[in-house]
This record gives sequence, structure tokens and C-alpha cells, in this order.
Amino acid sequence: MKRVGFLGPRGTFSQEAAEKYISGKEGFCCCDFSSIPDIILAVHNGIIDEAVMPIENSIEGAVNATLDMMSSPEIDLKIKGEIIIPIRQNLLVKKGTGKADIKRIISHTQPVGQCREYLRKNFPQAEVILVYSTAAAAIEVAGGKGDSAAIGSITAAEVYGLDVLEKDIQDENNNQTRFVVISTTDAPPTGKDKTSIIFSTEDRPGSLYKILGIFNLWDINMTRIESRPARGQLGRYIFFTDIEGHRDDEQVRDALTMVKRKTSFFKLLGSYPRYPE
Repeated sequence: MKRVGFLGPRGTFSQEAAEKYISGKEGFCCCDFSSIPDIILAVHNGIIDEAVMPIENSIEGAVNATLDMMSSPEIDLKIKGEIIIPIRQNLLVKKGTGKADIKRIISHTQPVGQCREYLRKNFPQAEVILVYSTAAAAIEVAGGKGDSAAIGSITAAEVYGLDVLEKDIQDENNNQTRFVVISTTDAPPTGKDKTSIIFSTEDRPGSLYKILGIFNLWDINMTRIESRPARGQLGRYIFFTDIEGHRDDEQVRDALTMVKRKTSFFKLLGSYPRYPE
């Protein structure tokens, strides 16, 4: 039985993505973990086989905890797939709680950011409390005294016996989260692939421009670039980049060889099938 980890507890969007990933597959089961580092270390140490990790949201951008763990030189894992799911945030309350009763809003930092305008308009005086997952927020509200609300999924409301006070409270209707499947190996070519890399450039004028020029020279489409501060080096950055194609494709292989030569740090995160539009 292959074990697939997700950010728990039960009722998170991560669980929804993990169940979507294993749907129709024989011999897979899901298990929850309390934090993103715990999940990635569990795969790294062979405790579980794979993990489904959130990596970016269409409103709030990158999930930094995932990027930081994957960039670590000590973590030798690959991306073997991706899943994109629509995110519908809801205001969840204990049965009998009304809007006027709510003094605290509890959720993970990403859903809070996705509902920032809604909270500003409807609960300007409420205390916002951040927890490690939307399901953890639902658990806290379910065990509270009726003066709190959680931001989370309909599934979380069903699992923890909460009422849905308001539906679809996210600021943008086109709210999606991209999840990646983490394993010790990536995926073989399919003809419709994507490759993810991490790199850092020398602190010289035009260094990043020269790297991006390599992809242009080989006519490779770059679909995403995200920067993060390099740990322990103020003013230095690492870049997370997605490009079209598989690492075994001749043009991609040649381009990555050149990129590796021109960078001060390079890590191939893997090649995997693009999620269908």
C-alpha cells in the first residue's frame, strides 16, 4: 500500500487534492500531517511514499513553506505531478452562532489572505488568529463557545459539525490552488510536460537576464518565476522557475546544462505532466 501524505487534519483543501490524486488508483491511501516540513521530511526519510503539497495560489501567490523546504540542499526529492483545484472559502461557525456573535476569525494564513477584503468589510473589529490549517481552525471553532468563525471548506464543516454561515467569501471567484506531488523520483516524458528548477545567480549586473536569455535562445517557454530570499544572505535571492518540456527533451536538456554552468546554485526539482487546462 502506497502512503500519500497531505496537510491535515481531515477537512483541508490539501486532503481534497490528495484524494483527487489517488482517485482511480489501486493500492493508495492518504494520511495527514500537521505541517508542511513534517510531510516533506516524511517523504525524505521514507516514512511515506509521496506527498501532495500546496505550492501556489492564484490570489496569494507562492506557498513559501513548500518552496523553502524544497530548496534545501539536504532535501533530495522530486516533483512527479501537479493538481489544480478551485478554492471556495466559506465562513464556518458553531451551530447557533450568528454574524453579530463573531469576535474572532480563525484560519490558515493563505485563506485569510484570499478573503482579506471580505473580512475588512464584514468583520473590521474581529481578531484574526492564524493556525496551521483550515481544518485546525474548524476544530477550534467546534470546541469553542460560539464567538468564533473559521474560514474553510464545506468538507470541514461536514467533518466537524459546523454550520456554513456564508459561502464563497473569497475576494476573487477565479481562486485556484496548485498542488504538486512530491516523491523520490519524477515522471517519464508524456509529450505535455513541465520542468521545475531552482537556481541562484552570481551577484553581478545582468546575471538573471543572461539565465533567462538561455531559455529564449533554445525557444523554451518559461511559465513561472518566483524569487525568495536566500537563507543567511541578505540581498541574495533564489529563483523558482517552471518551463515547458521534459528534462529528457534535447532542447530542455541542453538549456539546463547551460543554466547550471551559469548559476551559483542549481537544483532540478523534476519533470512531470502538465495538469490539463
